[in-house]
Amino acid sequence: MVTVKDYKVIAKEDGTSFLALILQGGLEMIKSQKTGKYYATVRTASLPTTFDETSCKLFIGEQFDGSINKVECDAYKYTIKETGEVIELSHNYEYISKEEAQINNVVYGNALPPKLEVFSTNEVEEEVM
Repeated sequence: MVTVKDYKVIAKEDGTSFLALILQGGLEMIKSQKTGKYYATVRTASLPTTFDETSCKLFIGEQFDGSINKVECDAYKYTIKETGEVIELSHNYEYISKEEAQINNVVYGNALPPKLEVFSTNEVEEEVM
């Protein structure tokens, strides 16, 4: 499930703008590479819309199926607002629908179906546990 947490105005290079919803995924526990300890976080992503500002405000708090996935991209510099530290990242986060997530889980191996092998002389496939 994702939740609409906010919206923002995105300025385009041609001087026009559009609105994007800010989506937030569920709670995740991540292990720190520096300390080795876990911390709680949530992934966020922006989703372009065709809505006006009034409509965007109405959708804040709405929940719907899907998830926010980490996607590799070209490296870029990012400034951590709280500390001012500049780091280099090579990923961003994107919304993915429930249906698309189910397809990706099978394709990328996160939830592969059981392996089938032939165990009988009549060549009937049986599930291996």
